[in-house]
Amino acid sequence: MGDTGSTSSTETVTDYLSIALDKDFGLSVHVNVVVVALLILALGIALLVRHYLFHRRLPEFEIEEAEFGLGDQKITLRANDLDRTVAYRVWVELSTRKIGLKIDPDDDVIDEIYNSWYEFFAVTRELIKDVPVVKVRQDSTKKIIQLSIEVLNTGLRPHLTKWQARFRRWYANQLERDKDSLEHPQDIQKRFPDYDQLVAEMLEVNQKLMAYRAKMYALVTQ
Repeated sequence: MGDTGSTSSTETVTDYLSIALDKDFGLSVHVNVVVVALLILALGIALLVRHYLFHRRLPEFEIEEAEFGLGDQKITLRANDLDRTVAYRVWVELSTRKIGLKIDPDDDVIDEIYNSWYEFFAVTRELIKDVPVVKVRQDSTKKIIQLSIEVLNTGLRPHLTKWQARFRRWYANQLERDKDSLEHPQDIQKRFPDYDQLVAEMLEVNQKLMAYRAKMYALVTQ
């Protein structure tokens, strides 16, 4: 019987791919042109999607510094998801503490308001510290963080520096002196010598913080 020669082969064939192995263990692979075209198309779509996600133009968002008593400049940014996350966490803190809600001098206790303001300082510091350093390099994220720091240092700290220690010391002495009294804290605090000026300045800060809270909400829901 004659030899069939070295051209005989074993083949594995599908509609899209064929693989041939000859007697000398030479391997040849043939791919259907339709498969190649589909792979190229899929790769092109993936590259286009990636380009869109990384280079899409985000809508502009403007913040007036005058709303918070920080000057008269206008901040323009294109907020990303991290910015909205930071804004959301700030908004939650402002919405669940007295610091971002309207103050009623007749019903609210000033000592408790100062506690809320102090806690907001601590929470905001931790929030800012949690932002990854690599993200802070992004222009919009940097602006959000700087704004939050300015609200603390320029909008809130001056009032606390001026009034908090003075009022708390006086108030603690009054509570100790009148510990057996049934007088309400709201009535006691009104005897503070500079009560009218303190409350007027506290309400001014309160308005700025409520504006800050509203702007953070607008940023989250943009």
